[in-house]
Amino acid sequence: MIFITAKFLVKPEHADAWPEISREFTQACNAEEGCLWFQWARSVADPDEYVLVEAFRDEAAGGAHVQSDHFKQATSELPAYLQATPKIVNATVEGTEWSELGEMAV
Repeated sequence: MIFITAKFLVKPEHADAWPEISREFTQACNAEEGCLWFQWARSVADPDEYVLVEAFRDEAAGGAHVQSDHFKQATSELPAYLQATPKIVNATVEGTEWSELGEMAV
């Protein structure tokens, strides 16, 4: 799978509204056939920072994602709400699901 984590530093005046601002994009991404997950989390260290964790089935699904109309719209509209260019880590890993963290087995 293609596994991506990105950090978004949102302008303070928009930070609380970010989930709503990005909702349509998030829903469209999660509806993509090759999307395994597309989820936001707010940083506990910096309330203006959101971390996006996303995964796509394979390279073709990742390619379809960046070619989609909703991706193009988001890359056009969402930067207006950001303080800086998002930072990203993008890797190809084996599997299509989360693994268990054995060191903290319950």
